[in-house]
Amino acid sequence: MKRVTGIGGIFFKAKDPKALAEWYRKHLGLEVEEWGGVAFRWRTEENPTGTGSTVWSPFKEDTTYFAPSSASFMVNYRVQDLHAVLAVLRAEGCAVDDKVEESEYGKFGWVLDPEGNKLELWQPPEGQ
Repeated sequence: MKRVTGIGGIFFKAKDPKALAEWYRKHLGLEVEEWGGVAFRWRTEENPTGTGSTVWSPFKEDTTYFAPSSASFMVNYRVQDLHAVLAVLRAEGCAVDDKVEESEYGKFGWVLDPEGNKLELWQPPEGQ
């Protein structure tokens, strides 16, 4: 079974997410969307058959979304079968969160690495 298939997103804490996103827009040319982040779409003129995207998104510095990790970042990894990967990680003794979210955006689960960094595992919806 293939576990991680790519990076789904990079999330990090910022003192002022809007101002920081504006800096990235102005100086690095990121096309920051109204929700505050950027979706790097894989389908482009240069890659017309690409599907999916990678998200870049600053969060407020007091977010609890990364808890229980105290890290200032969280990486979202793409997986093909979230429930299978979570089951294998549990069997291997990893610290897997019992919570799983399923929505129109896909399926999400979380695990802590040995240094306490929270990792998000994401099974995108079909076609993404």
